[in-house]
Amino acid sequence: MQTDTDTETDASPDIDWQDQALCAQTGAEFFFPEPGSSVREAKRICGMCAMRPACLDYALDNDERFGVWGGLSEKERLSLRRAERN
Repeated sequence: MQTDTDTETDASPDIDWQDQALCAQTGAEFFFPEPGSSVREAKRICGMCAMRPACLDYALDNDERFGVWGGLSEKERLSLRRAERN
């Protein structure tokens, strides 16, 4: 039998990877830059991070629309979603 607590746990996304991600030790300003600012530094950090695949999966599964997730910008994730639909 499933309790309310079990339902809440099952419904929450798996975010354990976030504690191990390099962005957790870096400033958010790299990953959520002002409009028109470079995302080069964020992508460099993502490129070295072992949690990159989990991060990208999370962003795609949760329709993250802002910032750099899994090494991809908003526009790159949107393009990836569109390509997957076709």
